[in-house]
Amino acid sequence: MNKEEELIRKKSPVNIRNKKASFEYFFIETFTAGIVLTGTEIKSIRLGKASLVDTYCTIMNGEMWVKGMNISPYFYGSYNNHDLKRDRKLLLTKREIQKLESATKQSGYTIVPLLVFIDPKGRAKMDIALCKGKKVFDKRQTLKEKEDRREMDRVMKNARGL
Repeated sequence: MNKEEELIRKKSPVNIRNKKASFEYFFIETFTAGIVLTGTEIKSIRLGKASLVDTYCTIMNGEMWVKGMNISPYFYGSYNNHDLKRDRKLLLTKREIQKLESATKQSGYTIVPLLVFIDPKGRAKMDIALCKGKKVFDKRQTLKEKEDRREMDRVMKNARGL
């Protein structure tokens, strides 16, 4: 991901993150995919009413699908409102899908959604990652590093204040 892409994600009015993903997995490679949505779904996402908890991606018939993504019903929607957790198609190139499919056939690899954001043209995009699951000791190491980083920041903040 280059600096321009990072800037787009930071400027996006919507940043829905999968916070558990970095704790549960090592990220091998990331991709950005479009999401096929209905009218009320995009309106709910623009209001930030979506969640990526317990979400995963699968490949069926050469197409990438995201499962378990919760998008709350649009408040002003009528009988046309969408289902909360329906499967949604992701838009990737054929080459990217083939690459991900061959990688997930190996044991321990999976595809996890990381972030949903709105691009400058107003379209919903999703960052997904090819991931390898962490073991228990890896998770402990991650927690220790995070705690050490927090402690160092606290000490540096106190040192500047003196």
